[in-house]
Amino acid sequence: MKKKILCSLIALVTVVALAACGQKPSGGGSGSETPSGGESTGREATNSVVVGITQDIDSLDPHNAEAAGTREVLFNMFEGLVKATPEGEIEPAVASEYIVSEDATNITFTLRDGITFCDGTPVTAEDVKYSIERYAGIQGEGSAFSILKDIAIEADGKTIQVNLSEPNTEFVYELTCAIIPQANEANVNSNPIGTGPFMYDTFVPGEKLVVKKNPYYWKAGFPYLDEVTFKIVADTDMAVTQLNAGTLDIVQYLTADQAMTLNNNFYIEDGSINYVQALFLNNAVAPFDNPLVRQAIYYAVDRQKISNLLFGGKSHIIGTNMIPAATKYYNADTETQYEYDPAKAKELLKQAGYENGFTFTIQVPNNYPPHKGTAEIIVDCLADIGVTAKINEIEFTSWRSDVYHGRQYEATVVAVDGRLAPYTWFAKNESTGANNFTNYSNPQFDEIYAKARAAIDPDEKVGYYKQLQQILADDAASIYIQDPANQVAIRNSLTGYVFYPVSAQDMSVVKYK
Repeated sequence: MKKKILCSLIALVTVVALAACGQKPSGGGSGSETPSGGESTGREATNSVVVGITQDIDSLDPHNAEAAGTREVLFNMFEGLVKATPEGEIEPAVASEYIVSEDATNITFTLRDGITFCDGTPVTAEDVKYSIERYAGIQGEGSAFSILKDIAIEADGKTIQVNLSEPNTEFVYELTCAIIPQANEANVNSNPIGTGPFMYDTFVPGEKLVVKKNPYYWKAGFPYLDEVTFKIVADTDMAVTQLNAGTLDIVQYLTADQAMTLNNNFYIEDGSINYVQALFLNNAVAPFDNPLVRQAIYYAVDRQKISNLLFGGKSHIIGTNMIPAATKYYNADTETQYEYDPAKAKELLKQAGYENGFTFTIQVPNNYPPHKGTAEIIVDCLADIGVTAKINEIEFTSWRSDVYHGRQYEATVVAVDGRLAPYTWFAKNESTGANNFTNYSNPQFDEIYAKARAAIDPDEKVGYYKQLQQILADDAASIYIQDPANQVAIRNSLTGYVFYPVSAQDMSVVKYK
């Protein structure tokens, strides 16, 4: 395994050396300056772009979309009463304004004047009520929507009150859920209709999703582009090849070495993926049901080495199931709790009764190469403490069904996301949580989690969420590694790309210079 990593480094050095001898790649840029010129694709004339994505769309129905890769694309077609901003806040969308009551048990929205769906039909309060209730039903009783009491429409037909059975200051974030027309219920997955800046045109599973400018969009001047094609490619290696061939204009999630291989028709915007990448452990399976073993693995994994080799050291090393972008709630103290210490790891393994090590398998989805690269480095690290880890690379659809839903695994390297509401990051760790795929169970965690969700005082809520992160760190619930650096390749003729702290690839702000 050490030989494999060394070979990767040699390959990277070779690429850089070759670039120095010939045409200099643009991939090492910081994004602070945008190069001009470069190859023309002809798409400027049609005001269209092609965005490479490595994950197929799991549903065109926004209420049933599960994968983060799907949600970041559908962000362009659908909006809720409110929507996310790049700063991690929310702003009015289908609603023009809202008021949260002092006791946080109801939220009153005013429907935006003249707002329509992308087919030109008016958005009604009845559509809003239908959409929220439909989404709540799909989410189920164990979700945040279990506290939804009712939705009342006032006589003016524009005022909508969302009433809750208990206080919850975070519930407004849930109302980013898509507003769709009730009349289109039968066709929601074949001819989706929303209020977003783009509207559905064509979908070929496994190949592409094409969206076009919504002529009825409420936000004047947006979007700039007339058409966007989200082209599905096998992985980012293939996407880089297609970038250089001129068939793609934008691709995100590149590694440092991939960025270095780009030709001079592209520049790089640096950001964060805003995901938690981790070696997630099945806490219900031996030996990972033993906290000493989990802590030993934590000390054995060199997280900085992973960032250095895969992302040029640009990733943010984390120690909890939350992203640093959630600044107010993020517990930075957890980042350094398990500094790389193989000797400490061996000592804990001996205490746990595994002095001679053990063998286990890491399941890795095939849709994002850095997950495999991360797993390979972890395998190398664990070999130094006498633990043998094997990698099993599987299709993402199989990972989702077998690992995420079926929980049939020992360990997996993957990245998970959350929503704007801070509780969504920790719902994955609640003992009875439907998406607690690590089978983590801690009564103290559950108790504080409930208090955090119910807290109205902002400072009290922050305190509870930081406590939750400390509990996860103390238990070594999983081996939290990094919020990976997100290097986005963008054609030189384009500008305006922005990053969000949620799953969103907003093409409404991208334009030709």
